[in-house]
Amino acid sequence: MGDIVMPRLSDTMEEGTILRWLKQDGEEIRRGEELVEIETDKAAMTYESDQDGTLQTVAAEGDTLPVGELIARVGVAGDGAAAGGGAAAEADEGEAQGEPESRDRPVASPAGDGAEPARATAPRASTSGASPATTTDPGERVKASPLARRIARESGIDLSTLSGSGPGGRVVKADVEAAAGPAPAATPSVPDDVMTAKGQTTTEPLSRMQQTIARRMAESKATIPDFSLQSDVDMEECVKLRAQLKGISSEHAPTYNDMVVKAAALALREHPRANGSYKDGALQLHSRVNVGVAVAAQDALVVPTVFDADLKALGEIAREARTLAARVRDGSITPPELGGGTFTVSNLGMYSIESFNAIINPPQAAILSVGSVEQRAVVRNGELVAAHTMTLTLVCDHRILYGADAAEFLARIRELLQAPASLTL
Repeated sequence: MGDIVMPRLSDTMEEGTILRWLKQDGEEIRRGEELVEIETDKAAMTYESDQDGTLQTVAAEGDTLPVGELIARVGVAGDGAAAGGGAAAEADEGEAQGEPESRDRPVASPAGDGAEPARATAPRASTSGASPATTTDPGERVKASPLARRIARESGIDLSTLSGSGPGGRVVKADVEAAAGPAPAATPSVPDDVMTAKGQTTTEPLSRMQQTIARRMAESKATIPDFSLQSDVDMEECVKLRAQLKGISSEHAPTYNDMVVKAAALALREHPRANGSYKDGALQLHSRVNVGVAVAAQDALVVPTVFDADLKALGEIAREARTLAARVRDGSITPPELGGGTFTVSNLGMYSIESFNAIINPPQAAILSVGSVEQRAVVRNGELVAAHTMTLTLVCDHRILYGADAAEFLARIRELLQAPASLTL
């Protein structure tokens, strides 16, 4: 009998959640067949079996396990090893609270018991752990937290009529309380308690992606001794270049951010320390220049990667960045497209932000914050004139980059943007 363990599906994955089994206990599986859908810190994706035989699941749908933990076993085909075993026979949270249920019910999807049985559910890609629950069929059990079940029972509310807002469509306390309606509350003229002074409070659970972002950003600020440098860039030539390219193709013309990505990639090739990482007390230098581009998704910040950006033409970077951003927003981005970055560019210029300090994406050496391109008063040839300028902020890990290294790297990016013809070569 062979073991199947929680696979590492991305370079930052530490644990995964079993969303749904695509094969049932006792079913014969073949190498290469889609076996299970797993949610990682970045997206949800299917994992294919690497063995032939009879499936015996060990981890239940909804279980979160670390990478390398046993999730299933595969026996010799036809030996019946999986009979009676696996997640389908395990008690769920409700049963642990003393609520028995029939054991011949179908396995519930983590998106809500109204979903089809796991084997009939198509794989999906997602950047958020929450999705609306669907209508529950008779005989199926609604996916809900034990606290939500207790409140619903005490309030006489049918859980099957609710749409869950928790991870995987799980009905949570807030959903039941919302269905019950607001409880009558006293309105004292002067609040006498700090908790009631804030009024009614609703707790929104974080998706796995949001939890991972929170953990990694806290880790970054707590462990990385960072410093920042700022530089104003004369963008007049970039404005003229973009106008010319828009005249050729308004739909495919590169944005200013595409130009920044290309300039940063070329500068990274010339300054390899800025393209490095800090790990276990050592500096790692990477041969490929892979630039991550921060994209605002629904309730999260996702960073897809433009691989080998230093070797790609400006137009190719523009097309790839546009495609990746669209895939982030429609939820079809995959973990391989979100990993492997060696440097990150974050742009808030479209929100009229002049400058900001982004948080380094560990273990990278630096992150480049891009402000808005706007006309400002500058001095040229002793005269005050209006010119398009942009502020770049480079936030660096001082364990990798020192002040002079970072200043030279940022100066090279500015130089390339002020003479953008080199970006088109």
